[in-house]
Amino acid sequence: MKNFLFFLIIFSLTSCAIRENNSLTSIREFQKNLNESYRNPKESPLRGEHLKNFRQHPFFPIDLKYCINAKFVRTSDAKPMLIPTSSGKNKQFIEYGKAYFTLDGKEVVLSVYQIVDLLEDEQFKNYLFLPFRDQTNGAETYGGGKYLDLTLPEKENEILLDFNKSYHPYCAYNAYDYNCPIVPEENTLPLPVRAGVMYEDIYFH
Repeated sequence: MKNFLFFLIIFSLTSCAIRENNSLTSIREFQKNLNESYRNPKESPLRGEHLKNFRQHPFFPIDLKYCINAKFVRTSDAKPMLIPTSSGKNKQFIEYGKAYFTLDGKEVVLSVYQIVDLLEDEQFKNYLFLPFRDQTNGAETYGGGKYLDLTLPEKENEILLDFNKSYHPYCAYNAYDYNCPIVPEENTLPLPVRAGVMYEDIYFH
């Protein structure tokens, strides 16, 4: 019996270590890919001297408390809705569901969306979009908030939110060439999320 309990403890610790290592690897890969895309003139929103001088993004230290398995509830009978963008135009979204979780002792909820224009694109058939604001905006991060890319959840009632992979809209770096969705008021968190990309207020916007 003692041997069995010892095996269970070791197995549990090993499984946790593997999951943590996988999360760290995934976050570092995200950071690497984001930096590479911003250095690539064909992909980067940066122009002129900003592109020439770009080396890498500033990131918050990786913190796995921001890697959250949230309770997920699908939105029934969701209809296309209009969300305003930075240009003053509107873009169609569908609220796919809501993510419920606790962070720093506070129970919060965020709406998760599908982008109507992408629904017919095979490449984005599993894509979900999570725009959010938090108390770091305007200081440590961009004033307009941040985005998080998600995929359709594997489990019906659970979705993984890793804020270590949150990033700024292109408009934060180049407001002239890009038209970005404005974060809905309901997706404003009453707390700071010190994870993902930080912001240097040196860009034209």
